[in-house]
Amino acid sequence: MSDADADGPTETVGEVRADGGSSDDSGGAFGSAIERGEDVPLLTGSGEYTDDISLRGTTHLAIRRSEHAHARIEGVDTSDAEAIDGVIAVFTGEDVVESGVPNTIPTAWDLPGLVQPQYRMLATDKVRHEGTAVAAVVAETRHAAHDAIEHVSVEYEPLEHVTDPVEAVERDVPPVHEEAEDNVAFDFELGDADATDEAFADADRVASVDLRQPRIIPNAMEPRAALADWEEATGKLRLWMTSQNPHLHRMLLSAGTLGLPENKIQVIAPEVGGGFGSKIYHYPDEAVTAWCSMQLGRPVKWQATRSESYLTDCHGRDHVTTGEIALDDDGTIRGVRVETHAGLGAQLSQFGTATPSYLYATVLSGQYTIPAIHCRVVGAFTNTTPVDAYRGAGRAEGIYVIERLVDVGARELEMDPAELRRRNLVQPDEFPYESAAALVYDSGEYERAMDLALEHVDYDALRERQRELRDEGRYLGIGIGNFIESAGLSPSGLAGDLGAQAGGWESSIVRFDSTGSVTVLAGTADQGQGHRTTYAQVAAEELGVSVDDVTVVEGDTDRIPQGMGTYGSRSASVGGGSIARGAREVREKARRIAAHQLEASVDDIEFDEGEFHVAGAPDRSLHIQTIAHEAYLGHDLPEGMDPGLEETNFYDPENFTYPFGTHVAVVEVEPETGEIEIERYVAVDDCGEIINPMIVEGQVHGGIAQGIGAALYEGAAYDDEGHLRTRRMDEYAVPHATQLPDFETDNTVTPSPHNPIGVKGVGESATIAATPTVVSAVADALEPFGVEHLDMPITPESVWRATEGDR
Repeated sequence: MSDADADGPTETVGEVRADGGSSDDSGGAFGSAIERGEDVPLLTGSGEYTDDISLRGTTHLAIRRSEHAHARIEGVDTSDAEAIDGVIAVFTGEDVVESGVPNTIPTAWDLPGLVQPQYRMLATDKVRHEGTAVAAVVAETRHAAHDAIEHVSVEYEPLEHVTDPVEAVERDVPPVHEEAEDNVAFDFELGDADATDEAFADADRVASVDLRQPRIIPNAMEPRAALADWEEATGKLRLWMTSQNPHLHRMLLSAGTLGLPENKIQVIAPEVGGGFGSKIYHYPDEAVTAWCSMQLGRPVKWQATRSESYLTDCHGRDHVTTGEIALDDDGTIRGVRVETHAGLGAQLSQFGTATPSYLYATVLSGQYTIPAIHCRVVGAFTNTTPVDAYRGAGRAEGIYVIERLVDVGARELEMDPAELRRRNLVQPDEFPYESAAALVYDSGEYERAMDLALEHVDYDALRERQRELRDEGRYLGIGIGNFIESAGLSPSGLAGDLGAQAGGWESSIVRFDSTGSVTVLAGTADQGQGHRTTYAQVAAEELGVSVDDVTVVEGDTDRIPQGMGTYGSRSASVGGGSIARGAREVREKARRIAAHQLEASVDDIEFDEGEFHVAGAPDRSLHIQTIAHEAYLGHDLPEGMDPGLEETNFYDPENFTYPFGTHVAVVEVEPETGEIEIERYVAVDDCGEIINPMIVEGQVHGGIAQGIGAALYEGAAYDDEGHLRTRRMDEYAVPHATQLPDFETDNTVTPSPHNPIGVKGVGESATIAATPTVVSAVADALEPFGVEHLDMPITPESVWRATEGDR
């Protein structure tokens, strides 16, 4: 039993603030561990997901997919499928082309020199990865549709394929796309190459590491699904779908795929069972569902199977990297140089170009002062499932590289890895800190978080225990993961300068109803994060009302005019920031009404816990919910003021926010069997102000689980034929709860100075931290065997093979 086991269940240890207070000093809604109101319907089975929705006359879609990794389509025969009872229609890629719709699944991030082949709903000429959609069958029942796709006959001419991003550009193989003969989609550089070369030439030591970050397959509880309903009389399309970003889907369906006016498309995201990034993107499947409904004039439903999701949901990561770090003998880091081949898959997904470029290279400074950084990334087409952002997107890959480099640098210097980190941390008085990788960090107290994490494990005593156990032939490892995250992906102007085809703002409407209740309409989209509780806390705090008086609405483009969705740890900081700003505007209008009705100057009106009163005369007061009623009566308002009490806010932050923290893992490795036991896992996170500690803790727990999964268990694999070998849940190792340790969590609080509520975001932090932390711990345990690094997932076999030579 581990020490953590002995102490009981998961432990949360308080919070440390820069100002010595706590995030719930006010005693209000903000900062309170309020239970999630949205959980009751989800836990009792009354939540409504896309597949639960049924419309009169609904038909069912199944998609015939390629079993080849790379092949030319010689012909498609649909006659046998069309003859099956219950089949309504069978469509091919040629049918879509002949319909005259734009038929493009566009990318949303441009890069200089980017090769952008057309990405169609259904393939017409070639299939470029296993799972490519070739034909669509619509039938009266789901069973009939799935039966019929087996009778669609497709004649192929198989072509040579490539699944490895290095081989794709360095080996003489047929191009995935004729537009990119060398399979290079982009060749990206960031940083100062000359200054970095000079730093390396002047440094006392250089350490390096070659590493792979394997493909990760998202495993949301609910596979993707869509239900489309085309109304011929009005020319309107309603589309229910599992979306993290309904407004982006509406825009891309309008402009790129179907050619309908944006105001003739309604995208609705009902309850969505997880996403982790995989439901941000505009896939062919949901578009085909909509297109089929437009052809047939009937509702069409598509529900992915789990195996179908493994083949078609965008994968994450897939990096092959060589990293180098230049150091002086005293531990000063002089420079970092990185070259990465990033697999993009067979098609460019929405943010598939941004993830391995700007989201990756810009965090290579980590928490450290590094004067010179240069990074080159070659984005490679391969005959594999497209790759896009997965929880921690780009930031996870970048922090993994710099943390591994710090560890091998410490090994080179024979210096304690905690000490090397400490000597290079950005100090509190250096903020805002501009890194050599082009980011300007907003705020941070990195050493405080690291000290707290090391105190939790009693680091010095742990190192002594490690030495004692090694004398007994036992191998304890201590891993440290310092991380930052660039969250929020804004401002919009900067994002546009870097290639984004969408804004980084968020929109909300805050509305008092006439009886004093509050409705918040938010442009983000919840997939289990707890937005309805979190946003209600923000609005309640600003307006001085009960959380129970606030209703939060998301996920319907007809009810919420605009939004940018949920990804990149942006909801609390950007979405919550918009709600806070909107609520403050509502409060100020209410203040003017209060001043008018209390016959006082606006400047003399004070606001406290929902009550407006005249300064020095607390008995002359009006509650904001009373004023809401007056605002809709409109009988006695200030001259020139319109009735009503609601505001629409667009919040475009001036900078990213930068959550940070330190995680520590303690593992014991058994070289004879390769077994790895995580004895303790401590996470100290700083996500700025904390709206709801319980929800933040839940995000940290989930993030750690996914990070450990990547480090020890998960990894997509392709066979020699280009087939996905890990295509089912019994072939792809998502960690079980019994394989995870108890988590010990703690916080420091360093508010973001530019965010309206001081929030930084937490959705991806622990995933970013956990992976390098666990890999560091295993490498540390195996230091007596001369093992500096093992690639993920670190399995018992890989440990056994790495240590075998010393026995």
